[in-house]
Amino acid sequence: MREAFGAEFELTAGYLNTASIGVPPVFAADALSEVVGRWRGGRIEAAEFDESVASARRDFARLVGVTADRVAAGGSVGQLVGSVAAGLPEGSRVLVVRGEFTSVVFPFAVQHDRGVRVTEVAPERLFDALPGHDVVAVSLVQSGDGAVIDPARLRELAEEHGVRVLLDVSQAAGWMPLELDWADWVVGCGYKWLLSPRGVAWLAVGPRASRPRPHGANWYAGRDPWQSLYGLPLRLADDARSLDSSPDWFAQVGAAAALRWLAGLDLAAVRDHCLGLAGALCSELGMPEPRSPVVSLETPEAASRLRTAGVRCAVRDGRTRVSFHLYNTFEDVRVLLDALRGESRERLR
Repeated sequence: MREAFGAEFELTAGYLNTASIGVPPVFAADALSEVVGRWRGGRIEAAEFDESVASARRDFARLVGVTADRVAAGGSVGQLVGSVAAGLPEGSRVLVVRGEFTSVVFPFAVQHDRGVRVTEVAPERLFDALPGHDVVAVSLVQSGDGAVIDPARLRELAEEHGVRVLLDVSQAAGWMPLELDWADWVVGCGYKWLLSPRGVAWLAVGPRASRPRPHGANWYAGRDPWQSLYGLPLRLADDARSLDSSPDWFAQVGAAAALRWLAGLDLAAVRDHCLGLAGALCSELGMPEPRSPVVSLETPEAASRLRTAGVRCAVRDGRTRVSFHLYNTFEDVRVLLDALRGESRERLR
């Protein structure tokens, strides 16, 4: 058992895979276990989950710096980005970085029959390539290697060239302080750095962006969901809730507990903690100072050695990826480095 930022986690040394799957605080897992127990005994009511959905929505809004009325609740990033992509005018030009996570790219690419064109550029060329595009869609922190896009520079150039911005914060929200009320769309999933069960994601719609058409309109997107169960007329919510999908109830319970806690933390302290651990590892390996807690090692075969030693990590884009969150400590750095002994450090750089 570990304690971090006032919460307990059932972790032992070596869990360095938050960029794939976050670990919930004990109280969030307990909340989920409690409701599953009541479900098993037939002691739950459907409407009781509404508060969890609303609570998680409010706290995601706090974590990205927007108001709750601008946030839609969904099940995955791809589903929510799909609503944005389907709402673009025919012939729209979309800019992405090469190697971007496909849940950000594919929803735009499938609109090719409407003349939507998606252009990939190297990450270092993103800002120079903005002119001539209508939308830029990019992860604030890249999943493959942890590279960070400068949001202030992106905002400045996007406004200068009239380009709308979609930001995926799936690898940023939860450890990085965010104020993204300027972006047109901000999307993020819950099951990584937000320490929630899989099955929850959110989309914040900026005040100057047109709200996507709710192609997945359903009963839960109604002004009063419990009065939208049958028949016409169409009566969707007047705010971003019109984009809601029918919620995964149990996932929302876990998300409500985890996000309520995360939104109350000093995220600057969380950021410094995570970057301190990643920086210690990079220093030992002779690598540049990282800008995110995601560290990518050039040799994919290192993952086998790490897993044998009990280190949880991932292989992404031909590299071994490790990631440090608030529940990690310098003990994890030591375990990782011990597992790498015998490998050529030069080959890991």
